[in-house]
Amino acid sequence: MALSKNYIPEDTEQKWYAHWMEKGYFHSQPDDRKPFTIVIPPPNVTGVLHMGHTLNETVQDILIRRARMQGYNACWVPGSDHASIATEAKVVAMLKEKGIKKSNLSRDEFLKYAFEWKEKYGGIIYQQIKKLGCSCDWKRTTFTMDDHYYKAVIKVFVALYQKGLIYRGARMIHWDPAAQTALSDEEVEYREVNSKLYYVRYPLENSDEFITIATTRPETIPGDTAICVNPTDIRYHHLKGKFAFVPLVNRRVPIIFDEYVDKEFGTGCLKVTPAHDINDYNLGLKYHLETIDVFNPDGTMSKAAQVFVGEDRFVVRKKIVAELKEKGFLVKEEAIINKNGFSQRTHAVVEPRISTQWFLKMNELSKEALDMVLNEEIRLYPEGRLLNTYRYWMENIKDWCISRQLWWGQRIPAWYDENGNVYVAETEEGAIEGWRKAESKIQRAEGGKPPFDFAQGDKDQRSEIKDQRLRQDDDVLDTWFSSWLWPIEVFNGISNPGNKEINYYYPTTVLVTGQDIIFFWVARMIMAGIEFKQEKPFDHVYFTGMVRDKQGRKMSKSLGNSPDLLKLIDLYGADAVRFGIMIASPAGNDLLFDESSLEQGRNFCNKMWNALKLVKSWEVKEASDGIENDFAVHWFENRFNEAALQVQSLFENYRLSEALKILYSLIWDDFCSWYLEWIKPSDKQISSKTLNNTFLFFEKLLQLLHPFMPFVTEEIYHQLTPGKKEDDLMIKPLAEVKPFSPAILEEGQLARQVITAIRDARNKHQLKNKDLITLQIQTLNQEVYRSFGDILIKQVHATALHFSAQSFQHSISMVVQKDTINIQMPHHNNADTSLQKDKLLQDLQHQKGFLASVEKKLSNERFVLNANPELVERERKKQSDAAARIRAIEESLKTL
Repeated sequence: MALSKNYIPEDTEQKWYAHWMEKGYFHSQPDDRKPFTIVIPPPNVTGVLHMGHTLNETVQDILIRRARMQGYNACWVPGSDHASIATEAKVVAMLKEKGIKKSNLSRDEFLKYAFEWKEKYGGIIYQQIKKLGCSCDWKRTTFTMDDHYYKAVIKVFVALYQKGLIYRGARMIHWDPAAQTALSDEEVEYREVNSKLYYVRYPLENSDEFITIATTRPETIPGDTAICVNPTDIRYHHLKGKFAFVPLVNRRVPIIFDEYVDKEFGTGCLKVTPAHDINDYNLGLKYHLETIDVFNPDGTMSKAAQVFVGEDRFVVRKKIVAELKEKGFLVKEEAIINKNGFSQRTHAVVEPRISTQWFLKMNELSKEALDMVLNEEIRLYPEGRLLNTYRYWMENIKDWCISRQLWWGQRIPAWYDENGNVYVAETEEGAIEGWRKAESKIQRAEGGKPPFDFAQGDKDQRSEIKDQRLRQDDDVLDTWFSSWLWPIEVFNGISNPGNKEINYYYPTTVLVTGQDIIFFWVARMIMAGIEFKQEKPFDHVYFTGMVRDKQGRKMSKSLGNSPDLLKLIDLYGADAVRFGIMIASPAGNDLLFDESSLEQGRNFCNKMWNALKLVKSWEVKEASDGIENDFAVHWFENRFNEAALQVQSLFENYRLSEALKILYSLIWDDFCSWYLEWIKPSDKQISSKTLNNTFLFFEKLLQLLHPFMPFVTEEIYHQLTPGKKEDDLMIKPLAEVKPFSPAILEEGQLARQVITAIRDARNKHQLKNKDLITLQIQTLNQEVYRSFGDILIKQVHATALHFSAQSFQHSISMVVQKDTINIQMPHHNNADTSLQKDKLLQDLQHQKGFLASVEKKLSNERFVLNANPELVERERKKQSDAAARIRAIEESLKTL
């Protein structure tokens, strides 16, 4: 069957993915091989694959495919995160479209809808990951609300509570009014926004005077319970012991003095609103101030505010400013830029709020997790990039607010009795047993009988206790409280700690993730690994950069600059998309995405496809009749070995983009543009030895490239010798990297430079291909030229190659490295010497400048004494080579 004109990705991608799945190549089971384990950063179950996912998943697939070809037992575990806030918001929106309010449903009814939504939409992202070609072990797909995972999260909560690391208390926390839930510090993003500073007058008691304060949040004025000034601020010494009245609500509040106040900000007077600012909250505790919460959980004004009750806080801001102005309290407004906190999930402006929540103490957990990274037991890549960031966060860590006011997620395993006592247990039965023991202890201490003395298995009495006396906490755990167990529980390491798989696959090999979740997830997974497995969760962490558009902007739906991945795959093919995103992604740096890089990837596929068609068109000729192309074969074998060694080193340091660039150049330039052209027969007749070597080289190139571009490489591999391969490229073991000869590579480089120089000269002198030339070379390395002489004559359309100490008369001369190349056309004695002379003079000027810079470096005694001897020797070789080139150029100029 004839090959198509160009590579057609849609004809191959579905075919090969189905084949790989059918063969079970992606699945791993423990055996006697060394494991190479990756756990996917679980995308939100609500999500679709965006460009950030594409980069992350492509990097993981490249690593896992190469490890599989290296003989490791490669295991890549996929899965998704239940994403409490995002998913609950999606389900609430879906119910709203049906005319159903969450508030009208029971918890169980809501969760039924949530699981139905998850089953309908939760698998979309998996199909997209498959479309990209990712070789995940789909039999291991894990969801953070799976039964075993749910139980593991509850088990961990109880263990940490019993250890005294989890506690419940009223604290000032971050509150998301849109999701109506608490947030951890790390879930708040701070952004600069245009704002206003309002100067407001507060009447002083028993006086006609006012005290003026500056605030950015006039809507919180109804919650003010004091005014604070700095005790060193002489402007306000006369106000000690005085009182003022809060505008609009006419509340009498004290004027207090504390050094916390910045005298230089605004008027130097601070309104104190303990319910709505963490610093004000601390002042309130210190001075025993009243705390008045003026907001409802949804961000509307509460009854305690007394004004504009039930209206949205930002609508009220405008109304309060208008009323302050109308009643003479507003002095002026100033435009400023300040930072506001936004919820990462809903993008709502976050409110500080005093709330009773569950917290996890982090100091004890963080110490060993910090040391493990500082001591390089876990290595971060790119090296050195995020180490200081990690250290700063771990050294300044705060307790983690782990409770969320939602229904979707792992429900906190705490039950309360009528007196507010809490009983933490993995099950309701455990909580009842805890309550019974506590009650029995009280009764015995008072000399009475236990309230219940039921026999083992008396479910009726236990049920009565639960229904009448115990109530489970309504909140769920933060999603990250489940995600931090991911590398452990995907192998059932918490729920079944002694199982074979956790002991085989854990710790995992490398985590590939974004820099933005180093605190949310990476640091916490390290803590969990140490706490629950007494071992690190992974050996290495590779941080990808952020995908931005070519203008440097973060990709987002609102900007309309985030492309549809599936459309890109349909347009260019999965391999081209993978190529495009990797070629533009230097290790750890942000990626400026440009669709032209996908076009480059598509062109690369077609280049290899055309190379396939070329070599398939050749026919074997008897070896005795054919040119063996020894030089070309020997050179490319060494060039391949050199590149394979470079790629191996780059993989070890996670410099994948650079590895791809080397392979791109190796295939496009070295193999297609040079090697194939050197061996290409004029009559399509080629020796079996050369053709076999060419097929071998092609296969080895496809093998190195396969992790980056799996579909096109598998297809070409099978097309090279159809029907003869029972194996597949995906599982073909990589051969050991062999050494290479620098001398052979230098000879190949010389051949390429000479051919390029002669071609340039022909073009400048407007010589057509049919215009045959004669070559004369002035060199001390005649044997080297003779080794590739046949190639040289064929490539530059020459009739003969001569060696001489003298130049041809009326020839075109050029200098390549240390040698002078002269070309002459029969019956053509009028070569334009002016063009040659100009080119040689330019080269001479460049070489003299280069020689001067090298000699300046070598004249520096400090450099010669302190630099690495190999570096000094390289500089001396540059010096001698440049001097030789200058002499050759000057000799050529004399002949002109």
